[in-house]
Amino acid sequence: MMTTAGRTSSCPFCQIVRGEDRSVETVCEDENWVAFFPLDPATPGHTLIIPRAHISDLWAAPSSLAGELTSAALRVGKAIQSAISPEGMNLITSAGKAAEQTVFHLHLHVVPRWTQDGFGRIWPIEGRKYTNDDLENVAELIRGGC
Repeated sequence: MMTTAGRTSSCPFCQIVRGEDRSVETVCEDENWVAFFPLDPATPGHTLIIPRAHISDLWAAPSSLAGELTSAALRVGKAIQSAISPEGMNLITSAGKAAEQTVFHLHLHVVPRWTQDGFGRIWPIEGRKYTNDDLENVAELIRGGC
């Protein structure tokens, strides 16, 4: 169900934007986005950045908003770097169930990382190997859409 503000009543991130869920710690915000700690962070400093408007994922976002969110990720990431000096950082977004998206409101994860943080790998070490023919066919299809 949509509200007049372009947010859904049942979306947990829209509830955060509306101020209905105060269980999260907001760390930064701007006119079009909010950054906060998730309830179950992967590491200390793990921060989510969401648009105030309900948009399902990055691929559904207008380019201007995607640019604002990227700028927000840089701003938040630099603040994290300055505050807690992680050894590394991930910027992660997922789109769709197959990509393990669980809340269908666009969100960027800025995840500070340390060598022994327990987060685990984000890329598989073993698995299916793709042939050059497989990859070339996909490359041709993508080139056609660019």
